[in-house]
Amino acid sequence: MSLNGKIAVVTGGGSGIGRAISLKLAADGAAVAVWDLNPEGAQETVEMITAAGGKALACVGNAADAATIASSAALTRETFGGPITILVNNAGITGFTPFLDITEDHWDRMMAINLKGPFLCCQQIVPDMLEAGWGRIVNISSSSAQTGAMVMTHYSASKGGVIAFTKSLAKEFAAKGITVNNIPPGFVDTPMLRASPVNVDAEASSGNSPMGRPGVPEDIANACAFLVSEAAGYITGHTLGVNGGRVMP
Repeated sequence: MSLNGKIAVVTGGGSGIGRAISLKLAADGAAVAVWDLNPEGAQETVEMITAAGGKALACVGNAADAATIASSAALTRETFGGPITILVNNAGITGFTPFLDITEDHWDRMMAINLKGPFLCCQQIVPDMLEAGWGRIVNISSSSAQTGAMVMTHYSASKGGVIAFTKSLAKEFAAKGITVNNIPPGFVDTPMLRASPVNVDAEASSGNSPMGRPGVPEDIANACAFLVSEAAGYITGHTLGVNGGRVMP
C-alpha cells in the first residue's frame, strides 16, 4: 500500500510501538517526522529509516505542549515541502496506582499527555488535511479502556477519552476526506511494558492471552499502515483491536 508523496507525523516515535509505526510508514513510502521527548530515541529511529532509504526527520519535544507542537509541525512542513496528511497520535504514558492513591497531579499529567496531546496535535494538523482534501488520523488507545483495569483508573480513563475523541472527530470531518480511527493495543511487548510491574512472561502464558504470547510492535504498525492507506478510505470512527483475542467486543 503505497504512501509515496505523503508526509506523516508519528508522536512517541522514538521507541516501541511508535518506532515500529514510523519504520513501517517510511517503508511504504511516506516521509516521516518522528516526534519524541527523547532526542536519542528519535534520532535513532530516523537513522534506521534513512539507512533503509527512507525520508525522516527528528523533532524533539513534548507532544502535549502547544508551542512545541506548532514548531515541530512548521519544521516538518518546511523540511518535506508540503502539508502533513498523516498523523499517528502514539505518544503516551502509563501508570499503576491504586485508586485512592491517585493524586490530582497524577490525574492531570495522565490526561495532559494521553488525551490533551492528541487534541492539540489534531488542532495543529487537521488544517493541513483540510487544505489537501485528504487526511488520515490514527490514535493509539488501549484495551484497558475497553475492559477497565485495576490500579489503572487514570490511565484507562484517559484512553477511553481517546476512543470517544476519535469517534467525534471522525463524524465532524468524514465529509472532508479525513478519516479518524483508533487502535487499542492489547498486550504488546515494548520497553514501556517491560519497565512496568507487569510480569510479561507470566501474563503471556495466562488465560488472559488466548494466543499465549504477547504481541510485538510490528503488529500495531501493520494495522496502522492499513488505516492510513487508500485501501481504508471508507473506514472512519473505527476501533481496530489488535490484541490476539484478548478483547472481543
